Amino acid sequence: MRTGIMFTLSRMTGMNMQRHRHQEFIRFLNRLERDIPAGKVVHVILDNVSSHKTPEVRRWLARHPRWTFHFTPTSSSWLNAVEGFFARLTRRRLKHGVFHSVCDLQAAINRFLAEHNDGEAKPFAWRADPDAIIAARSRGFQTLESIH
Repeated sequence: MRTGIMFTLSRMTGMNMQRHRHQEFIRFLNRLERDIPAGKVVHVILDNVSSHKTPEVRRWLARHPRWTFHFTPTSSSWLNAVEGFFARLTRRRLKHGVFHSVCDLQAAINRFLAEHNDGEAKPFAWRADPDAIIAARSRGFQTLESIH
């Protein structure tokens, strides 16, 4: 079972699905499109999973001009906020849980999302300086070139 999670300014949206193909991803996007107020510009940060890049997803994106996809570099792990959220979900709700069915597991995840949204949700503020990131990347490339 895969769970899609979206960070908004302060709320989380989740959907439980058995698979993670482009069909499920589009279903998740349609739900978000329905839930996000009209007129809002939507930027989505995605990993490089193939289901995010299929022709069907690209057609969906072309039909929804307010949406922009940004893909993380392959094998990167810079989405600490997302990783932290899943770590809290695992630690607080799933690790020692007993689930007698998939429905029980999904209910536990949905309760965790609701509790998070009601009590812990706060805007995520990106504090990294883009110029510093680009400079570090350039230094890394220079180091690699000097080695080879």
